Amino acid sequence: MMTSRVFTSFSNWVAQVAGRPITFGASLLIILAWALSGPLFGFSDTWQLVVNTGTTIVTFLMVFLIQNTQNRDGAAIQAKLDELIRASAAQNVFIGIEHLTQEELDEIRAKCEAKAKAEAAAGQAEAAANRKAAKAAEKATS
Repeated sequence: MMTSRVFTSFSNWVAQVAGRPITFGASLLIILAWALSGPLFGFSDTWQLVVNTGTTIVTFLMVFLIQNTQNRDGAAIQAKLDELIRASAAQNVFIGIEHLTQEELDEIRAKCEAKAKAEAAAGQAEAAANRKAAKAAEKATS
């Protein structure tokens, strides 16, 4: 449990630092220094290997750290949405649908879209009926 908390804190910190403009600027300066040092090292294979290895290692590690942060953020958002659904008049059947297959999600989305279209059509029909009734009432009372 302690390892998980340490990793979580570390990945949060890395994700915050990696997304700052100063980090981008520092990375740019490092690459610029490497490029300018090319003539000093004769643009050797070792010179090229240094930047290739360094960027590969940093990228490899960053993928895991940032993915960990995004997974936790996604899970937290899902938990918040589930609680909003549970506490509101929305349908509780939508809680946990993030665990369904893509095909099952597509089916639910299609049903929701069809229901929304039907409700919109019903609303338009109701508005038209209300307008007719208001005209008829106005005609009858004048």
